[in-house]
Amino acid sequence: MTKILIMGLPGSGKTWLAERLQEKLECAWFNADEVRGQANDWNFSEAARLRQARRMRNIADFEKGEGNIVICDFVCPTELTRHIFEADITVWMDTISSGRYEDTNIIFEQPKNYDVRIKKWIEQNQLYKCLEDFNHGTKDILSCLKKL
Repeated sequence: MTKILIMGLPGSGKTWLAERLQEKLECAWFNADEVRGQANDWNFSEAARLRQARRMRNIADFEKGEGNIVICDFVCPTELTRHIFEADITVWMDTISSGRYEDTNIIFEQPKNYDVRIKKWIEQNQLYKCLEDFNHGTKDILSCLKKL
């Protein structure tokens, strides 16, 4: 159905947003740290970041192929990693100017293409109000998120 990427620097609120969206949308959700842990792959070289983007894409594509909405939250730091992932909807959590990992700050490329850019922290009730009339269509997801 729909593959949603929530991306941004570490500490920008990706997981917070993904967790709450998943609860309201009743969909699949994959967090990159959890997926890395399951794969026991804690390498952050360029090749490893590309491997993680492919891993996240493959997991998300399975869910999408089953007709499900799926959310993936991960840094996805470069245009190439975002291209590999191939999101239907990209949400850029642009709430901080630098994250806690200097190597990620150095390689992070501000996205050229995104559907929603969140520049400030949002309250849970603001998010839930946005989603109260949601009806599981891609347009509706995007419409809701653009209100944030």
